[in-house]
Amino acid sequence: MNLAGKTAVITGGSRGIGRAVALKMAENGADIAVIYAGNTQAAGAVRAEAAGFGVKAEIYQCLVENGEQVKEVCGAIAEKFGKVDILVNNAGITKDQLIIKMSEADFERVIDVNLKGAFNCIRHFCRHILRSPEGRIINISSVIGLTGNVGQISYAASKAGIIGLTKTAAKEFAGRGVTCNAIAPGYIETDMTAGLPEIMIQKLKSAIPLGRTGNTGDVAELAVFLASGLAGYITGEVIRVDGGMAM
Repeated sequence: MNLAGKTAVITGGSRGIGRAVALKMAENGADIAVIYAGNTQAAGAVRAEAAGFGVKAEIYQCLVENGEQVKEVCGAIAEKFGKVDILVNNAGITKDQLIIKMSEADFERVIDVNLKGAFNCIRHFCRHILRSPEGRIINISSVIGLTGNVGQISYAASKAGIIGLTKTAAKEFAGRGVTCNAIAPGYIETDMTAGLPEIMIQKLKSAIPLGRTGNTGDVAELAVFLASGLAGYITGEVIRVDGGMAM
């Protein structure tokens, strides 16, 4: 799964799944541009670790829900790296609450970051990815977008939206040889999942047939495969990494 000579942009790349994807792609030879929202120290640590693989690595602070910021960062990355071959839309947040208690502001906030943010990045970076001989777009969805979950109306809606976005982009870009796929992780141990209520964590664990929680590396390995030349005939797919949780 050699990614040498390719440039990958990873949103939400300072921690969790995004961090693991950025480092795994760097390990496989890709130059890395990490987009992060606010934790400059964490993003800098990812840049330093990625550069240790002998690739070019840079970080860019940007709120993906802000189209103008994404446009500016896209231009800066294209100028710095000369091209963009791979986009991984991973940036996401949760604001969990039962429907009856969910505020409109919190619902809109999650949709803006998780779904609109992915749209903004695809919209601006596709102009460069379409020029790549092996352009790849990988969107991080969730099994919650497939099954729904009590108390996660905004998150479920945003991740289900990612699936529709993925399939539409796959159809629009297929004529140029660009693939677009979604990864739907299950219960992956990250800072985000660590904040879930204990009762929800236990319920999730009991629903995993493989009997273990996932780790960020499980997702990163698939992302590298989808970004590689080995996955050139796979597009519009939603691939679960969930230990059988959503079978």
